[in-house]
Amino acid sequence: MTPLESSVSGRIGGSMKLKLGMTGMDGQTQAALTEAFQAANQAAGNRFELTNADHLDAEFVVVDMDSLYGPMSFMQLHNAGKHVIGYTQATRTQSDSRLAKPLDHAEFANLLGMLADQRGAQPVVEEPEPAPAPVAAPEPVAQQPEAKEAVAALQPAPPAGTTPAPTQQDHLPPSPAAAASAPHPAPVPAPVAANVAPEPARQPTLADWLAPGALKGAVVLQRGDGPELRIHPGRREYHGPAGLKPLIAYFDAPVAENELRPLADADWQSGQAQPLTRLVWLAGLLAGNGRVVAGLPDRAHYQLTKWPQTEREYPKHFRIATAMMKGPATVEEIAVAASVPATDVADFVNANLATGFAAASVDGANVPAPGVLGALRG
Repeated sequence: MTPLESSVSGRIGGSMKLKLGMTGMDGQTQAALTEAFQAANQAAGNRFELTNADHLDAEFVVVDMDSLYGPMSFMQLHNAGKHVIGYTQATRTQSDSRLAKPLDHAEFANLLGMLADQRGAQPVVEEPEPAPAPVAAPEPVAQQPEAKEAVAALQPAPPAGTTPAPTQQDHLPPSPAAAASAPHPAPVPAPVAANVAPEPARQPTLADWLAPGALKGAVVLQRGDGPELRIHPGRREYHGPAGLKPLIAYFDAPVAENELRPLADADWQSGQAQPLTRLVWLAGLLAGNGRVVAGLPDRAHYQLTKWPQTEREYPKHFRIATAMMKGPATVEEIAVAASVPATDVADFVNANLATGFAAASVDGANVPAPGVLGALRG
């Protein structure tokens, strides 16, 4: 036990709370963590409270290890003897404890409970303030008609030109007969919902036409001065340029059905054809724009199940493939192992998920490729 931990454990008693701070993160992240802390702390027995901005009195500090200033904040707090909770997407971190991204509220509560148990902090029961007792209204005293007239005679007459003050009788609720005869206000009509136009359907791209079953026969696509692209879905082949980059423009814009001219089987030359898998691979490569496609968890791990055909136009892919053959890893871990940007890794992962050469897993269980990748994979 460090001297700091010894001093903290020595002064925890009764309902004393542990103190937790947050730093090294943007305002939006801190606001979301603060809101999550309130629920997690309540689930863990209300044994923590948030500290002020300088964190001098905090035993624990949450640091966003993935932010620009996170590692620097960690070093300063670690040297000051604080227990640092690293908020990160990485599976391993140099901080004392780890809080995974995306945030799991149950995991947050379990972490707070474990840390509080280690310091010997007892759950704090916060009793609600008692509500004030309701004040009973005095019951009105019933008076006979003769008594009412006698009381009215004893009251002084109001000066001329003034309005008599209301009496207690004026505040009494009307009788059932008077209420029944009183006019009722006209009902207010309910507001009419405005007509909301439905969102227009998404136009198909070349990636959509490459999905199994989308094309019924061989077709030809050519735009302006672009290369001619012939696709035969039945043979799983295509005719086009030797490289893939000249075809990128065909994936950037929607492709209408009337742009795909039918091609007779007699005009197909199989001897010069290339495997359609290359086009599917390119469609997956362009699907995420530097990010793994939506639908896969941030903590997912990726691994190549067999060695893919790497393209000479993308020389970094050989290093990425080598790193992915070693075992399941996150995008960030693969990027570090291959010494390439994480955006290149994400694109390469998408491409090989689409062709079936890569697999995604979460906690050791395989997860299917979502969205356009799943459609391309069939």
